[in-house]
Amino acid sequence: MGKKAPKASRKLAAKGELKRQIQERHKHQKVKKQINIRKAQKAAKANGKSKGRGHDKGEDGDEEDDEEDGTKDNKFQGMSVDAFLGAGFMNGKGESDNSGSDNDDDDDEDEDQGSEDGSFASVDELSDEGEVHLQELSKLAEKDPEFYKYLQENDQELLEFDPASVDVDDAMEGDYGGEEMEEMPILTREILKSWQKALLEQRSLRALRKLLVAFRSAAHIQDDDDSNVHLAWRIDNPTVFAKLVKTALRYTPVILDHHIPYKTLPNGKFKQPPTSKKFKALTKLLLSHFHNVIHVISSLPQHSSAEETEDGKDVEMTILALGESSKLLPYVIGSRKAVKVYLKMCLDLWSSAQDSVRIAAFLAIRRLGSASDEAILDLVLKGTYLTLVRSCKSTSSHTLPSITLMKNSASELYCLPGHDNAAYQHAFGYIRQLAILLRGGMKSMTKESYKQVYNWQFVHCVDFWTLVLARACGREATLTATRESELKALIYPLVQISLGAIQLIPTPRSYPYHLQILRSLLHLSRHTTTYIPLTSHILPILQYSLSPSTSGKSSSLRPLPLDTTIRSPAPYLRTRIYAETLAEEAVFVLAEWMGTAQVQGSIAFPEICVPIKMVLRKSLKGSKGAKQAASVKMLIERMEEGAKWIEERRRGVKFAPADVDDVHGWEEDVRLKLGDTPVGKALKILRKAREKRMKLLEKARDGEDEVLDT
Repeated sequence: MGKKAPKASRKLAAKGELKRQIQERHKHQKVKKQINIRKAQKAAKANGKSKGRGHDKGEDGDEEDDEEDGTKDNKFQGMSVDAFLGAGFMNGKGESDNSGSDNDDDDDEDEDQGSEDGSFASVDELSDEGEVHLQELSKLAEKDPEFYKYLQENDQELLEFDPASVDVDDAMEGDYGGEEMEEMPILTREILKSWQKALLEQRSLRALRKLLVAFRSAAHIQDDDDSNVHLAWRIDNPTVFAKLVKTALRYTPVILDHHIPYKTLPNGKFKQPPTSKKFKALTKLLLSHFHNVIHVISSLPQHSSAEETEDGKDVEMTILALGESSKLLPYVIGSRKAVKVYLKMCLDLWSSAQDSVRIAAFLAIRRLGSASDEAILDLVLKGTYLTLVRSCKSTSSHTLPSITLMKNSASELYCLPGHDNAAYQHAFGYIRQLAILLRGGMKSMTKESYKQVYNWQFVHCVDFWTLVLARACGREATLTATRESELKALIYPLVQISLGAIQLIPTPRSYPYHLQILRSLLHLSRHTTTYIPLTSHILPILQYSLSPSTSGKSSSLRPLPLDTTIRSPAPYLRTRIYAETLAEEAVFVLAEWMGTAQVQGSIAFPEICVPIKMVLRKSLKGSKGAKQAASVKMLIERMEEGAKWIEERRRGVKFAPADVDDVHGWEEDVRLKLGDTPVGKALKILRKAREKRMKLLEKARDGEDEVLDT
């Protein structure tokens, strides 16, 4: 057994310092070896000998000469302990596997071997005359005018850059620091401009590596001293810092698209670039840069409004980083760990940041969901839905707009073209969970089981799935799709679950909850042209509001906001203000239902209205509330006028009820004129009055002086 390493050495290795020191020592030895080779070449030239024969096999040249001679037996002969430890064997990589080595070694190999690819040219070769610089920029304006326009707007200094003013030695200073440098080099504007020039003119991968190494220093500039991240540059100027971050974010996708283009399929999906030598060599660098971008986004402060940030700079930087990082997804999609970390960060921003950042985060999530890998799509759909459910445990007037934004954007993910199968599997499982909760409440009939159904999460989940089904199975989607969506089969079970939840607790205190579910079902019925019988659940609310026992009790309470309420407080019961609020909302929902194409556009509309008018007229006889009675009477009059309007148009028909095709053709002609029907005209008036009242409520919440008529 070998001798155990000292405790200090083991601690050094655990912290990662041993590996770093070995790498720096190896790096320093390579530089020293190059210097010795150059000295030997000069000495050989001075003695009149041929180039390359003037140096002996020394302690620093054994490894290179052995590779040239191809001798494997004497491979380690003459190597010192430092050279052996620095040979990279501790990393588990052979000498032949240079494509996966770290990026510092890649650049040194490129410099030693004299790569034929012009993109790996050194910084020395980039110091051209000013005329060549202008010619290259003019070519850039022709080849990529959008990118050139961005430079004119945001980086005018680069277009006016004088290459002669750059000190190349300063630009190379950060590469060969080694042990001889005690302090990190300072990144200046001139160095950054030289990298930008190399990226623009030659699409240089070497300049890209330098830029990303500097970006890593900028990303971890505020980290603690205990961090294991090795910083190669010191950035003292905040202007240089901002310019470095923006340059790295914007230039990297452009350079990668030039060297490693990826394929986009006709359905919008993208594939990872094909495996090549360049892609293998850049994989680790890109993953490191991707994690650095995530670190930058996570370190930026996120607020609910732009006024809380310094001129909105943090918000702009976050939006820029999200947009540019999404362009890197095709290159890092093979790393499942990086994808999960990126998705979690985007979901956190999507659920907590201000609206502009939420939208940018959603676009990044949507981009990730467009990958050709179905496993990644499953992660996106599952993470999106669970994040939505966690974010809607409670609802108020302040959180409702953000929850609505999340529901609308998440529904778009479940309706991505070509992903019906994955969306159906997730939707089926989550709708089934709602059914299990409802069944538990109907069986046990306990307070705890009722709470599993009568909560905001259940309401928003039902509303979310109605949005998904309405988008996937609506008329517009049906016309553009080549086949019927698989999600259409879930309309019936979702409607049954929603109606069962309404019937679970049919008490006046639960009427706000009933109206929430009814509005969701109304949206589904309107967009999918599916007939859903809602009158049996709307009429009890109108009967309660018109009852004499609920209209006589006055109160000084404010009107109950039904949009942010699912259970009425006890003081509101049997009060006039509660009855008027319920009547106004129930009349609007009933009018919306009557104005749908399945009801107003039906040839049987006069017969549909008969039982509804009978129930409403009976409730009006004993009503004492003038306000709610007036709105109900108006609705009855519009229903009668609408029935006469349909009767006049069906009077001259020559087909029987059994002629289904003729009936559908007649109804299609009528549905084109729904806005001209009496019910349609009344509905427009109700919508305008409702919008006006909502605007007044928003102004009142903001503290403006507005008077609300109750």
